[in-house]
Amino acid sequence: MSTNDNILVDFNIPAQTGKELDYIQQAYEKRHISGDGFFTRKCKSILEEMYPGSKALLTTSCTHALEMAALLLDILPGDEVILPSFTFVSTVNAFVLRGARPVFCDIRKDTLNIDESLLTGLISPHTKAIIPVHYAGVGCEMDEITRLAQKHHLHIVEDNAHGLFGKYRSRNLGSFGTFSTLSFHETKNITCGEGGALIINDPDMVTRAEYIREKGTNRSRFFRGMIDKYSWVDIGSSYLPSDILAAILCAQLESSSVIQEKRKSICNTYQANLMDWAESNSVQLPYIPDHCQQPYHMYYMLMPSLDSRQRLISYLRENGIISVFHYLPLHLSDMGQKFGGKVGDCPVTESVSDRLIRLPLHFHLTAEQQQYVISKILAFDI
Repeated sequence: MSTNDNILVDFNIPAQTGKELDYIQQAYEKRHISGDGFFTRKCKSILEEMYPGSKALLTTSCTHALEMAALLLDILPGDEVILPSFTFVSTVNAFVLRGARPVFCDIRKDTLNIDESLLTGLISPHTKAIIPVHYAGVGCEMDEITRLAQKHHLHIVEDNAHGLFGKYRSRNLGSFGTFSTLSFHETKNITCGEGGALIINDPDMVTRAEYIREKGTNRSRFFRGMIDKYSWVDIGSSYLPSDILAAILCAQLESSSVIQEKRKSICNTYQANLMDWAESNSVQLPYIPDHCQQPYHMYYMLMPSLDSRQRLISYLRENGIISVFHYLPLHLSDMGQKFGGKVGDCPVTESVSDRLIRLPLHFHLTAEQQQYVISKILAFDI
């Protein structure tokens, strides 16, 4: 295949496994397309099988699941939360909205996860929670994070937007914190376009979570026949997704093994074909510790410099291949600087952000397309 073939390889195409449209039609036929319908309950059941003993509540996004977690923890002005600077803005916004001060932590050079060795120095009397983000679905060092949280009586909220199906020491990511959050955005392995879930690992938090999710009412208890009318009992908002979205999500969850197997194959193909080239050109490929099981959410490379990263993105685009960079350091953003962030606070984050490139990875990527991507990378002059 030549450069002049002018093919386009998309960075992402949302997975479609075959039952999505049928399930949408079924949702209409059941005449319940608002929240907590048949497919919502079915998705909830599937997720709770993955997290035995926990409760799952579908939400309209991972952002809203994080906001619910902040509400449930009674985050107030003056509280502090520790989180990596290398994450999506929703991770910090959910807590800043409640008045919290974010304390940004640098990341590890290997997994790009929050550097647990730095946490002790960031904990203060005002710290309320640690927010680990399982980057690319590779588990943070939860043994140490859990030890510190217990020692200092802190909550853990796992931002598990990348990590559904990932494991840390054979235990599902998302099962360590008081709460964890999931994303079903169109860029995720399992998607309904926009959607998320809150996983509640503390049984004492379940009832209030239902209130907050249902606009601060006890409506869920009413529909279960536990009370004869419902009313306003707490603060809250409308975090329920439509059952149409849940219908799409249900189809994908039921086909998750097929989706995951395809993504695994793509990641393994990239790794096998790019390993020698990467070593020869001082390019870092994803690192998966032996005690972690990744969910094949993304495949990235760390280039030697910002210049080489930018040139590779442009070169691939010229050859019809869409690749992208990822997070900008939150501590250097306009808002981050208002909280005291400055250059040099998180040096690994600052370096990684300049050098990271993400390659096409999705359920519909063909073997021919992937080999084309690989061939172009191997021909790139760093």
